[in-house]
Amino acid sequence: MNHWQVQEAKARFSELLRHAAKDGPQAITVRGQTTAVLVSKAEYERLRGRKPSLVKLMHASPLAGLDLKIERDRSLPRDIDL
Repeated sequence: MNHWQVQEAKARFSELLRHAAKDGPQAITVRGQTTAVLVSKAEYERLRGRKPSLVKLMHASPLAGLDLKIERDRSLPRDIDL
């Protein structure tokens, strides 16, 4: 993991971003202490464990594109005693 002093990170931010995307996490230090770590979006999503959206899951389903004919049940509700 590369270490960047905060002043250097601010001055060379574009380079810092490129390194995070290409080389992995980049540590940012203040007075010699690591205070933050910059990671790529892909690494962040992996660490976060983000689940795909319901829409993406449905599109990935083996049933996607299947022409289903689903009709609503129009029968009356049953009577119940309260």
